[in-house]
Amino acid sequence: MTIQWYPGHIAKAERNLKEQLKRVDVVLEVRDARIPLTTNHPQVSEWVGTKARVLVLNRMDMIPVEVMKRWQEWFEGEGQVPYFTNARLGDRVKNVAKAARDAGRAVNQRRRDRGMLPRPVRAVVIGFPNVGKSALINRLLKRKVVESARRAGVTKQLRWVRISDEIELLDAPGVIPSRIKNPEDAVKLAICEDIGDAAYDNQIIAASLIDFLMSLEVDSNGFISASCLDSRYGLKVDNYTGEGYLHELADRIHQGDVERTSRRILDDFRKGLLGQIPLELPPY
Repeated sequence: MTIQWYPGHIAKAERNLKEQLKRVDVVLEVRDARIPLTTNHPQVSEWVGTKARVLVLNRMDMIPVEVMKRWQEWFEGEGQVPYFTNARLGDRVKNVAKAARDAGRAVNQRRRDRGMLPRPVRAVVIGFPNVGKSALINRLLKRKVVESARRAGVTKQLRWVRISDEIELLDAPGVIPSRIKNPEDAVKLAICEDIGDAAYDNQIIAASLIDFLMSLEVDSNGFISASCLDSRYGLKVDNYTGEGYLHELADRIHQGDVERTSRRILDDFRKGLLGQIPLELPPY
């Protein structure tokens, strides 16, 4: 299955973003904590260059604490400090604001050293669609200023908003590679709703989620279990493929309606009703 999604507004926004980045001091890069490697845009490092960068792993509430600790250790081992947040509820957003202010003070100190007056620090929030950028901005502002919804492609234009006398923030539409080379990455993005739903077939993605859970149960040393499916739907996953499980479950709960069953499974995963389930673990 090929999943590609690169709507016109993203192509235009990416061009505008690269132009605006020249004016930016600090980059807040937001990723999905369930898939922090897949939601790493391959060109961000090139775009950011030497600018200060704050890595935000949003949706911390959707992964177990132990997995969060493992990611913390892994990123620190890679020389990065990850800031975990639940932007929907505002959890730990203060830490992100402090990191942005600290980076901004360093920028203004350099201005003073060159005999220039300090000014509000310009920050930008970037990341894949639907990883929680707009929710994070609203929490940083402590009021709803930008539209936020649980679907990809809500923000379509770049917009500057002022957080305080110290920080100006640029809200940018989600950016995504024009071509996703790894099919497994594309499936993870679809499962997590970090890509537009026009790009994929719900039935294929729901079956893939079930297959993922079964394979992760084997590889995760107990961190991830496919038993969440049995707990939620009363049907054990043993001896089924993802597709076979999907069809059997459809017969049991929705009179054989596979599409309706697929949407329910995906929605339950995305709302956290299957439990705290990461789809990636640190590559030790």
